Amino acid sequence: MAGNHKKKISIPSRYVLLILSVICVVMMILSFATDLFKAPINSAAGYMVVPFQKGISKAGSWLFDRADNLRKMKELQKENEELKLKVDEQAIAINDLQADKYELSELRVLFELNEKYSDYEKTGARVIAKDTGNWFSSFLVDKGTEDGIAVDMNVMAGSGLVGIVTEVGPNWATVRSIIDDNSNLSGMVMSTSDNVIVSGDLELMREGYIRFSQLEDKDNKVVQGDQIVTSTISDKYLPNITVGYITQINNDSNNLTKSGYLTPAVDFKHLNTVLIVKELKRTK
Repeated sequence: MAGNHKKKISIPSRYVLLILSVICVVMMILSFATDLFKAPINSAAGYMVVPFQKGISKAGSWLFDRADNLRKMKELQKENEELKLKVDEQAIAINDLQADKYELSELRVLFELNEKYSDYEKTGARVIAKDTGNWFSSFLVDKGTEDGIAVDMNVMAGSGLVGIVTEVGPNWATVRSIIDDNSNLSGMVMSTSDNVIVSGDLELMREGYIRFSQLEDKDNKVVQGDQIVTSTISDKYLPNITVGYITQINNDSNNLTKSGYLTPAVDFKHLNTVLIVKELKRTK
């Protein structure tokens, strides 16, 4: 039956077209509005985000550079410490070599001195102590009675006479050198055999000299540069050991004798090793 059928809603086609047209217009407006506001938004983002990004980038670069610099600095410090250690090792090695070279040079000089006075029995000794001051006027050596050392034995070094043993212990001995104020010895001019007295003088030794006196030289044969050695008439010193070389000759006021200065054959500022002659002067 007709009464039992539901009524169908029917929209006229003109309204449908109108609705679709409105929807299209709204969509167009929204699309235009989106394009219109897109540029300001992007511009605002550029002002806010880009500097922030740049700051982060610079901070990251600085931190990276800082970490790299610290790493390089640690490496350089390590290399520097290693180089310092090597330099110290090299310095020690050089000092050892120089010490060995100096000791070898001294031993060579002593060997030559030993050969020069080969008739005498000798033994080497090291200087272990000295009096205060620059000069080795009195000093201790590391040989004593246990090594056959006795008082009045002659001591040599360098190119000649150093002094004489004055005191001895079991493993040490005291040596008084010819430059000491209390030292006097009978010397002889090698070229003429004229006798002189050689006297120590520490004050004069500052100028590098010691005194000689009582030279009888009527014919003026003794000249500057002549060698003075220990004389045969000395009561304690063995003969013909070089003492030094004449530097200056003066006529004494009595016009009978001469005196002057001589340069010692030994460097009395630098003594490390000496030779002790193991025999005494025979006076009988």
